[in-house]
Amino acid sequence: MVGNLLLRGMLAGLIAGILVFAFAHTFGEPQVDAAIAFEEASAQAAGEAAEPEIVSRATQAGLGLFTGVMAYSIAVGGLFSLAFAFVHGRLSSLSPRGTSAVIAIAAFVAIVLVPAIKYPATPPAVGNPDTIGVRTELFFLMIVVSLASLIAAVVLSRRLAERFGVWNGAIVAGIAYLVFIGAVLYLLPPINEVPENFSAVVLWRFRTTSLGMHAILWATLGLVFGILAEKRLAVKGGLRPALR
Repeated sequence: MVGNLLLRGMLAGLIAGILVFAFAHTFGEPQVDAAIAFEEASAQAAGEAAEPEIVSRATQAGLGLFTGVMAYSIAVGGLFSLAFAFVHGRLSSLSPRGTSAVIAIAAFVAIVLVPAIKYPATPPAVGNPDTIGVRTELFFLMIVVSLASLIAAVVLSRRLAERFGVWNGAIVAGIAYLVFIGAVLYLLPPINEVPENFSAVVLWRFRTTSLGMHAILWATLGLVFGILAEKRLAVKGGLRPALR
């Protein structure tokens, strides 16, 4: 059963990847082109020699983008199905569609939205190459802390529900999560390496497009996988017996 759900998760990731690629190619690549043009103009104004193009821009925006998006989406879809297999029937009494939707929303908030508040996506020409290692570490640290905090909040909510009820437990745990994440966002060092003359419009559009890509990914996973899982579980009569 778990292996069957894994295949369905990867299929949902495949469908999500196609939608994400279409969105990114249409709305994201023009912003990348604008950022690259700014970077080249700045280098030319500074008298720096142009760097050789190892991979053509057309390949990057086409086959390269498609390959990267599809590989990421399918992998995330597989992980999503494993999370569903663990949660459904154990931590959630919702229907398969409901469980899938809740996992998708929670993952989007913890993995995408919260880290983006502190360290939003940046296009080419934004950021000091010497600090890329530190910036990457801080970004992934933010993801790990946010995800771990969300899991802790779920555990806290279940424990509080036994004494104060489901809704009260969820509210208290949610507030605890927000307070802790707020403190983490405040304590982690900020990063502001946007050039003064960089287009604010390009930066804004790039960041909103990045969020849009992730929103499409997680929304598609939550909806499509929920449908596929519900059909499978309806045939087998449930998930938990298959996991014993």
